[in-house]
Amino acid sequence: MLDTELEKHIAEAEFKALDSLARYKYMMFGYWAAIYLHLTSISGCRRPSPFNKLVKLAQSMRDKKES
Repeated sequence: MLDTELEKHIAEAEFKALDSLARYKYMMFGYWAAIYLHLTSISGCRRPSPFNKLVKLAQSMRDKKES
């Protein structure tokens, strides 16, 4: 039961992080992304980051600005 509740909270944090970013709420994105990372770390279950594509895009945009 605890695992099911934890999974529900992890999914909620992921959704709220992405929803916040989609609405230009950058501070709330950071808040929910941190909650997501904390919950996944205490769950003990390794999973791919749902924010990986966003990180890669940001790195690409940064690298274009540097050159």
